[in-house]
Amino acid sequence: MTARMENDFVVFLIGLRINKPWKLHKFLPVVRAMPRMLNELYKKPESGFLGHEQWIGRTTITLQYWESFEKLEAYARDREGKHFTAWVEFNKKVKSSGDVGIWHETYKVRSEGGYEGIYHNMPPFGLGKVGKLLSAKGQYESAKERISTK
Repeated sequence: MTARMENDFVVFLIGLRINKPWKLHKFLPVVRAMPRMLNELYKKPESGFLGHEQWIGRTTITLQYWESFEKLEAYARDREGKHFTAWVEFNKKVKSSGDVGIWHETYKVRSEGGYEGIYHNMPPFGLGKVGKLLSAKGQYESAKERISTK
């Protein structure tokens, strides 16, 4: 199977790294913030949030899909939202102590020829959950064809 998106979209990677595991009181609030934000986003389809995948460990990664950068940024700056509150708390309690690292990367993706994916023996995953799943045959048989075909 392969996934297709009808419109341009944004891939947002965000995560944290627990640098000092013995400082539970520093990293636990940061760890707990993401599930709250995700719950909030799933309840607000107008936010432009499309879905996510997540990997948890010493370094946690959350892969998110958004309709647009503008909608992602609007959520990040929404003073009534869970993200803004979590960001303020992080800056009060952790700042530049080095106890917990945070990071994110944002990618704007063109729907026409800007991405490709393949899913074999997988349940809907990643773009396959937020986009349209299609058979990876014919015009979608190879990676080269998938990345250059809408």
